[in-house]
Amino acid sequence: MFTTPVIRALRRRYPDASITYLVETAAAPVVATNAHLTAMIAIPHARGLARIVDDWRLARQLRASHFDLVIDLHGGPRSAWLAWATRAPVRVGYDVPGRTWMYTRVVHRPRVLLPRHSVLSQWDLLPAADSSFPPTPDPSADRVEMPVDPTAAEAVAAQFVRAGIPATARVVVLHVSAGNPFRRWPEPAFAELASGLAARADDRWVLLTGGPSDREAAARVLVDARRRAGGAARRILDVEGWSLAELRAACDRAALYVGGDSGPLHVAATSDVPIVGLYGPTLAARSAPWRPSHLRTAAVDVGALPCRPCDQRVCAPGDFRCLTGVTAASVRAAAEALLEP
Repeated sequence: MFTTPVIRALRRRYPDASITYLVETAAAPVVATNAHLTAMIAIPHARGLARIVDDWRLARQLRASHFDLVIDLHGGPRSAWLAWATRAPVRVGYDVPGRTWMYTRVVHRPRVLLPRHSVLSQWDLLPAADSSFPPTPDPSADRVEMPVDPTAAEAVAAQFVRAGIPATARVVVLHVSAGNPFRRWPEPAFAELASGLAARADDRWVLLTGGPSDREAAARVLVDARRRAGGAARRILDVEGWSLAELRAACDRAALYVGGDSGPLHVAATSDVPIVGLYGPTLAARSAPWRPSHLRTAAVDVGALPCRPCDQRVCAPGDFRCLTGVTAASVRAAAEALLEP
């Protein structure tokens, strides 16, 4: 998602260029509807021998395309090798040890977690490719973007009708899981938040979503939230199974999105929905929604900790205090403020 401002900037700079985006299939929906791209190549996240075979076949395809410029926005070993395999005359990437020889132009990427937005790190590659690009992007002109898929919008609208959600309802989308377990806010806190938001006003509906990495999270939160919500229980629903495209479409119909620092939050950021982001081991300075400042956004975290931010490989204190220290009351206060007219 953080690469989409780069895509827009490239199209603006090269209006007649052929721009191809190489992406793994899981993230392909993010750029599938991007009008600035000429083509998209989606590849599977294969392992072992299958991956080697796939990559050799892909390398031949890329080299035959005769690209003039290749920008490696990922920086991993696979993307670096594929960038080199294109034999493009200009190949731009980060100065990751052991990979710099695969590029013709190299950009420094700090080895520590600085309080600097990830979009800026992606953007750093552009001036290295072409000095006419400005050194930093403006989120008003180059926000993250994911255009709505009309088919997904129709599916979400039909689901709202089946669920009995009135057209006048104020819908809160609550994403209750994360692919990275180090970013999962406790489920009881989500349940407390969901029940409190639904019970506050009769026109509120809370929709719980979860990702494929933790499919049961939304179901567990649903049971707990309904138990707490009393008469508002029927207005708390589990919409587990939404695709990224459907989540994006639903955000255009929502009054609020609440979720941790994971992919779905940044999908929501491509809409104009007010957002409450929950930050545990990560910093809002690095991954807050990248969009115009007039769009309402709040970040909630536990504050300064000696171990925060971290590399999310092991919890040094062992108690995930950066997440457990974020109270449902503090998140609800931020949510209520954004739900005010």
